[in-house]
Amino acid sequence: MRIDKFLNAVNITKRRSIAQDMISNKVVLINDVVAKASKGVDVGSIITINYLESSKKYQVLKIPTTKSTPKSLQDEYIKEIA
Repeated sequence: MRIDKFLNAVNITKRRSIAQDMISNKVVLINDVVAKASKGVDVGSIITINYLESSKKYQVLKIPTTKSTPKSLQDEYIKEIA
């Protein structure tokens, strides 16, 4: 699954356009490499998002098969790493 679709599907971003904007501004990394919107996400990948004040890291646990997932099921797909 593409990184921009993944961020939206697991509710890290509210809209895919926001994910694409973050990727174009080079604040999204996959396994410590700056991501392009077409970059695929695999189980076990580490996604880092660099915000202005901090950064968050997520480990991919599972790839969603639907366009969106309920926020209550977010823990099945990603795990936040401290």
